[in-house]
Amino acid sequence: MTLRERVNNGDAVIGSWINTASPIVAEIMAAAGFDFLAVDAEHASVDVAAAQAIFQAIAAANLDCAPMVRLPGNDYAVTKRYLDAGAAGIIVPFVNSADDAREAVRAAKYPPIGDRGLGFGRAQAYGFDVDAYLARANEETLVCVQIEHIDAVRNIDDILSVPNIDAAFIGPYDLTASMGIAAQFDHPDYAKARAEVMAACARHGVAPGIHVVPPSPDDVARRLDDGFRFIAYSLDITMLGTVCRDGLAGIRSQIKEA
Repeated sequence: MTLRERVNNGDAVIGSWINTASPIVAEIMAAAGFDFLAVDAEHASVDVAAAQAIFQAIAAANLDCAPMVRLPGNDYAVTKRYLDAGAAGIIVPFVNSADDAREAVRAAKYPPIGDRGLGFGRAQAYGFDVDAYLARANEETLVCVQIEHIDAVRNIDDILSVPNIDAAFIGPYDLTASMGIAAQFDHPDYAKARAEVMAACARHGVAPGIHVVPPSPDDVARRLDDGFRFIAYSLDITMLGTVCRDGLAGIRSQIKEA
């Protein structure tokens, strides 16, 4: 079953973020059993060529782990290049209107749904699997919009009314920043905005998603209890840094006690 099928069936899927641009890190994380791994092309130092190498590493380690990309923007020309490189789906930043959502679908889907251009690349086995890929691409390519500005919350019903939006992913840092309460995740206004997104997802049959940035399984469990079903569990650089800092702190405390 593809990631898109699982998401549209209401399954809970747990992925993570790749910011290191390292195929080795991606291979290790895919082998750990994540449902998806999203290459961060918005904030990390990664281009299409680097993303393709990461997609290949994910496939080598775990064919059940979907290679995703968080796009650098909502740009038709860029979107199709990451899809041709082998992305199973896209996470589109700062989708604040129905027009933004329609543009994401237009770039991700072939006619008659969208206007994605056809060219040879890794996704089509470099031109040797074109017919088979075309037959399944629109059904298998996941489109996730990021809700990370208060304008998106205000327009949430219009955004999620656009056909072929599979998931809506809350970006908590950017959303709270746009509200003037940056990183205040206990603020009642943020709780209200998050609830509005959740309710709209239920109305429109779209999977609610969120990024749980700290590497805390308990935080993920709370979000699952809230009803989120498309969850990114931390990111590679945060997990690496947390393990190193916590480990060193423990070691140094033992040195001081000795």
